[in-house]
Amino acid sequence: MNKGTLALLVHGGTENWSAERWKSRFDVVCGDRGVVLLPDAAFDPALVHYAAVWKPAPGELAGLPNLRVIFNLGAGVDALMADSGLPKVPLVRVAVGDLTNRMTEFVVLHVLMHHRQEPYLRECQREKRWAPRFQWPANAISVGIMGLGTLGSNAAEVLGRLGFRVSGWSRSPRQIEGVECFHGTAQLGAFLQRTDVLVCLLPLTSDTRQVLNRGLCARLNRDSPMGAPVLINAGRGGLQNEADILECLDDGTLGGASLDVFAKEPLPPDSPFWTHPKVVVTPHNAADTDPDEISKYVARQIERFEAGGRLENVVDPARGY
Repeated sequence: MNKGTLALLVHGGTENWSAERWKSRFDVVCGDRGVVLLPDAAFDPALVHYAAVWKPAPGELAGLPNLRVIFNLGAGVDALMADSGLPKVPLVRVAVGDLTNRMTEFVVLHVLMHHRQEPYLRECQREKRWAPRFQWPANAISVGIMGLGTLGSNAAEVLGRLGFRVSGWSRSPRQIEGVECFHGTAQLGAFLQRTDVLVCLLPLTSDTRQVLNRGLCARLNRDSPMGAPVLINAGRGGLQNEADILECLDDGTLGGASLDVFAKEPLPPDSPFWTHPKVVVTPHNAADTDPDEISKYVARQIERFEAGGRLENVVDPARGY
């Protein structure tokens, strides 16, 4: 029996999102299954049963009549959920240990960076100024994580082992050992009021768009050794109201920010974030997708599915993640 073809549709523009690089990995792990890189005028759309995609344009998947499953090659599925013509088949998101570990590395790095006053110390180095400040302990700082899925839960556990007081907020109730968990709109205020460093790992949905705004930042804890709270966003660019964040940084509502994602990417050269003294900019690489791990993950899912097994990490269209 002929195996259904896997179609690859990758729009990236950076080295890690080279479509040819992804195809070379899928050619290896898919064995005798056909792998086609779209667009390709020579292929037969009717033979395609699976699609592995990253940021496809609206309507690009509509011409595959026998599509059975769509695999998103990154963690965020908002680009797909915005496509009104998306085929009504299961949409599977990435959830692999490699991606989780990379995100935890990023979160821990940037929490420690602000906790240990690295921006100030690097300024001192540039000015050749030996002027250490008092350094508070980790247990004096409350880190709050918005989004307690696989990524947020893992980061919370590691931060707790480092001695930080860790809390988390999610839409629905969660229980994580050593983490004080809040949920729902009614408990958001209590979560924010105790938070010195806010880490946002939420998915982008209609409910979370621009949730990182002045109103939210103003509710963060003002009474901590850090003075003003810090924002770390490694979720999606659409989560942040960028004008509000800049104003909060300028007027002291926020003491600093680490931003890995932006409303427009690549970040335009004239963006004030590039040169703002309180901002650390990274190029959406907090948890860069590894083609080796992800291609194996997709191949295993397809084999299980064709054997009658259940797909893992299927997106709920009603929730958007």
